[in-house]
Amino acid sequence: MLTRRHIRAKVMQSIYAFNKGNREVMQTEQKFLKKSMKDMHDLFLLNLNLLVEVKEIASNYYELSKKKFLATEADRQPNLNFTNNKLIQKLEDESNLFELLSNRKLNQWKQDDEVPKQIWEECLKSEFYSNYNVQQQTSFREDKNFIIELFKKIIAPNDFLYDYYEDNKLTWIDDFPIVNTSLVKFLSNISEDDEHIKVPQLFSNLDDEDFANKLFTKSLLFNEEFDQALVGKTPNWDKDRIAELDRILIKMALCEFTQFSSIPIRVTINEYLELAKNYSTPKSATFINGVLDKLSKEFEESGKINKIGRGLM
Repeated sequence: MLTRRHIRAKVMQSIYAFNKGNREVMQTEQKFLKKSMKDMHDLFLLNLNLLVEVKEIASNYYELSKKKFLATEADRQPNLNFTNNKLIQKLEDESNLFELLSNRKLNQWKQDDEVPKQIWEECLKSEFYSNYNVQQQTSFREDKNFIIELFKKIIAPNDFLYDYYEDNKLTWIDDFPIVNTSLVKFLSNISEDDEHIKVPQLFSNLDDEDFANKLFTKSLLFNEEFDQALVGKTPNWDKDRIAELDRILIKMALCEFTQFSSIPIRVTINEYLELAKNYSTPKSATFINGVLDKLSKEFEESGKINKIGRGLM
């Protein structure tokens, strides 16, 4: 689920917290990094399960409507496209999802059903839900498009859900946009022919987990050396004027230059420029690009950079 860019962002946040906290024990922040990444995966699972729970709320709503004393024809014969949604049924049939939820004790929507109820109420009033219900029968593709639209238009921008997550775990607020993008991509890739839906793991492979740990520890271990490398490379910037996040991003990039032989220099630079655009000041990307371009050439000439394999590209 986590891409290398997500991992870099998490490492950046952990180094920032480490510096701000004046902590002396690196292992403590390593545990925080590991936990924050695991929490991100929990948020992905909760958002995925929220779709199933909203469908359950809808089913109960229609069952109660049938029992109204003055039930209308629409109450007695409702359109059940949503409650019969084929993509949701695939999620409900995926035992791995509910095993993960159970193992992680992620039962929030059973305890706090006000959230799925709120989502359902907004969905019920929406124009795209009305358009979906105009159809007597829907294809798997139409069902999938509806669920993705529900997530994009109702769940992802929902203030009630946002406040709920903020109250429960502050780090989830930073993770929310990344998790939402990952979830939409996951839903988009589900096919009608899939017998089982493989819920994404936190890391695509063991290399990514090792990358996270190594990038964090090496960036801190070589912190003073990278500070020295910056001396004289920012003539128009006093040390105190350089945004702290910019310094962290530059030193993480230097760590990748020198400690990760298989990652191409240009890939590293591009990744940190994107992080700067998302997390730092408007001028940060231009500033970081100039510094890293200068230092990469200097490091190559001095033999500090030794790339192999695809790292040569």
